[in-house]
Amino acid sequence: MPAPLETLYELERGAALPLPPELERLYGRLQMAQPAGRPAVIANFVTTLDGVTALNMPGGAVGDISGSNAQDRLLMGLLRATADAVIVGAGTLRSVPKHLWTPAHIYRPLADAYQALRANLGKTEPPLNVIVTAQGALDVTLPVFQSDEVSTLIVTTASGAARLSGQPLPSSTQMVVAAEAGSLSASAILEATTRARQSQIILVEGGPLLMGDFFAEQRLDDLFLTLAPQVAGRDASVERPGLVAGHLFAPEQPRWGTLVSVRRGESFLFLRYAF
Repeated sequence: MPAPLETLYELERGAALPLPPELERLYGRLQMAQPAGRPAVIANFVTTLDGVTALNMPGGAVGDISGSNAQDRLLMGLLRATADAVIVGAGTLRSVPKHLWTPAHIYRPLADAYQALRANLGKTEPPLNVIVTAQGALDVTLPVFQSDEVSTLIVTTASGAARLSGQPLPSSTQMVVAAEAGSLSASAILEATTRARQSQIILVEGGPLLMGDFFAEQRLDDLFLTLAPQVAGRDASVERPGLVAGHLFAPEQPRWGTLVSVRRGESFLFLRYAF
């Protein structure tokens, strides 16, 4: 079990969620602001000191930004435990093809505590796994589509749906066309998600292109950002993305955040910003 996080700074940010004692001991209070008439939209990422969010190793191997840090996984599971839906892009799915976006899947030692939190919140089933793909380039034999542990929503375009039409989908997986062609807006993704699952909290876990769209449309309320104490580096041989791709904000339209909390676990910093 990881050591408790040390709270260095915290602003009031909505009502405190009913965390079970074990989670409150490890994380501290978790507050969540609830916007009027819509779900809160939060994101969770881990980045190196030099801003790398994916190592993109040669041959498709996946490098670990956090070094499988237990406290980072604790937080990932905690946020998933609060969420009604978790949104990821197709590229993120391809990087972890056997993954399920559930609390227990990311950090099994706290599975019972996460389930107790969901019960406290009145959530009777795992978060809806939302996979976003404009082109429909998905392998629907992967566990996220075939497992009976989660319900899954594919949000795609008309052309993406046509590409996927030859692959039979199990009853646990729905597909929604949210645009005729081109890219999928953050607003369209959120609308499709809330139609499929009544939601108070929606969690976005990337990747960078998806994050760029949510920032561009100002549809993100809070960013939980883990700062891992490593320098990954970049060169011309491989693309190593940062938090956001596909949009330029500064200097004309920068997205400034307000620091909400700082927690520390050894040399890791766990930051939270409101937008």
